[in-house]
Amino acid sequence: MTAPFAVDITVRGHETDAQGHLNSSVYMQYAEHARWSLLQAAGIRQSDLLDRGIGPVNLETTVRFRRELRAGDRISVNCLFEWGEGKTYRTEQRMVRADGEVAAEVGSACGLLDLTTRRLVSDPARFFRAAAEDAGLFNL
Repeated sequence: MTAPFAVDITVRGHETDAQGHLNSSVYMQYAEHARWSLLQAAGIRQSDLLDRGIGPVNLETTVRFRRELRAGDRISVNCLFEWGEGKTYRTEQRMVRADGEVAAEVGSACGLLDLTTRRLVSDPARFFRAAAEDAGLFNL
C-alpha cells in the first residue's frame, strides 16, 4: 500500500500488556490518531467538522496483527483513503516498525454523519474535496 500520509509514534511503556506487547486496543488508538492527523494536515480541524454539523464515523474495523510491538519501538502509521460510490469510504492503514516489518494492518469502513439528521452524508468525497485545503491527502 502506498499511503499519502503517515505519522510516527513511539510505543510507550504504559501502553503494553503483562507480556510486554502493545495492548490490542492501542492499535485502534494509533489508527485513529493517524486519521485525525491526516484531517488536520489537510486543513480540517475537529471543531470545523462540528461547526458544519458533521462527524466522521467508523462503521467497521478489522485489525490484522503481524508482528509484536514493544515499549520503545518506533513505528510509522500510514493512512490511505479509498473511495467508491455511495455514502461510505474506506481507510487502509499499516503500522510499520523502524526495521520495515509490518506490525499491523487496519482496514475501516467509514462515513460522515450529519449530526442533525443522524444520517450518513450522501457523498463524503465531495465534502472532503470542498472542506480540505489539500484534498490530495484524501487520495482525491
